[in-house]
Amino acid sequence: MYASVTQGLKRAAQINAGGTATIFGERKRTWREVAERVARFAGALRALGVREDTRVAILALNSDDYLELHYAIVWAGGAMVPINTRLAAAEVAYILSDSTPDIIIADEACLPLLAQTSSATAKIFLGERAPPGWLAYEQLIRDHAPVADAERRDNDLAGIFYTGGSTGRAKGVMLSHDNLVSNALNAIPLVGYDQDSVYLHAAPMFHLADGMATFAMTMVGGTHVMIPRFDATACLDALARHRVTNVTLVPTMVAMIANHADAQRYDLSALRQIQFGASPMPEATLQRAVALWPKVLFLHGWGMTEIAPIGTALPWALRVPSVAGERLRSCGHGVLNCEVRIVDESGAEAPRGTVGELVIRGPSVMLGYWNKPTETAAALRNGFLHTGDAAYMDADGLIYIVDRLKDMIISGGENIYSTEVESAISLHAGVAEVAVIGIPDPHWGEIVHAVVVPRAGATLSAEDVRAHCRALIAGYKVPRSIEISGTPLPLSGSGKVLKSALREPYWRDRQCAVN
Repeated sequence: MYASVTQGLKRAAQINAGGTATIFGERKRTWREVAERVARFAGALRALGVREDTRVAILALNSDDYLELHYAIVWAGGAMVPINTRLAAAEVAYILSDSTPDIIIADEACLPLLAQTSSATAKIFLGERAPPGWLAYEQLIRDHAPVADAERRDNDLAGIFYTGGSTGRAKGVMLSHDNLVSNALNAIPLVGYDQDSVYLHAAPMFHLADGMATFAMTMVGGTHVMIPRFDATACLDALARHRVTNVTLVPTMVAMIANHADAQRYDLSALRQIQFGASPMPEATLQRAVALWPKVLFLHGWGMTEIAPIGTALPWALRVPSVAGERLRSCGHGVLNCEVRIVDESGAEAPRGTVGELVIRGPSVMLGYWNKPTETAAALRNGFLHTGDAAYMDADGLIYIVDRLKDMIISGGENIYSTEVESAISLHAGVAEVAVIGIPDPHWGEIVHAVVVPRAGATLSAEDVRAHCRALIAGYKVPRSIEISGTPLPLSGSGKVLKSALREPYWRDRQCAVN
């Protein structure tokens, strides 16, 4: 199979040259313009020494320029290294020292994160007024002629995408052109992207949950709309103003939009589908979203950086909540060209309905972890990627994620899935956010601990939460320890709740601590 990331851009410029490629604020660019700018910036990168596998780091908020970088770096022959903009400076420094990029590209908002910058040979500023020692992105495009595509392809390295670091040191996931193209080819029919699609980049573009649309939407010649960072008001405004048809959100983002005081005032009649994943959707959040947008399809999918990233998707017929019913909790079937299984601890396939580990193999599975052969060998075994996700498969082949294996709580010998408890608590009318973790207990080993953020104006007590849970879940699953928090839950750059941060005070200095 011929697989090259740049082929998608060439196709868009060929079939929809004058069509709107990107919208960022008041600025619009056509596919002809984007392709020209990409080839020119690739020429600048070549002049700066980019060759095969040269790493180029990106640290910036969402923009139309960010989309161009996805293509210009590989057009020049290099490999992109997108970096989480919500990391601390020390964490950014670690990624730079680990990936050793020759070039760093950053915008003004992210410059403070480069206080401990690496020894990159060149630094490029996204904007006109570059700081001392930095080159200006737009000036480089103006000053360099277009160059021919390096035509990197197949198993050539396309990028190193660092995991969020929520479970310890961030790992660099090496993805090939084949990985990213295979994922895009799966996404197009599964999501339904076409040339008339308008996609909103509300989730961070450094994260592959959003990156799936970067490559798929380009391939069909659709339109990309960007907001710099997620904000519920900005997201609703962009969805309405630009007649957006598709958006990918994590459940915390869906909750923020659904809870927005003015959500009903925005015209989202163009919106066809909300793709969600990254973590299970609390039932109450889904109910509020469906009530607000009854004609919108809800696509529940599962994925991870290591598979570029989509691994399963809900079938079309089950994206209508009234049709799907309880099956909307499923993240669907395996994607078209990958094999998924649920296995037990011995690696044997588990019976249908039995919880085990989700494993997957296929062309979207990573090359491995950068500079981490031991971790690579642990993850890639017997031809399958072992994901660390606990799941089960029903008789129809639908997959249900029940938890991360590391988030499962074992209390008195009983397995308790944090997501089940979270979903129950979320149904309380006074709850805005909830996270459930296991904390140490001398008698039970672990007990269920819930961190609950009340809705604005609500009065909530620990006993209120317990009484609510007793009517919905078994007694041994009801939280024994409950914290009512006045501050939002900590989130990773991709919008996931950072349970490691919540666990840390309880498991500090304990040998059995989990990350």
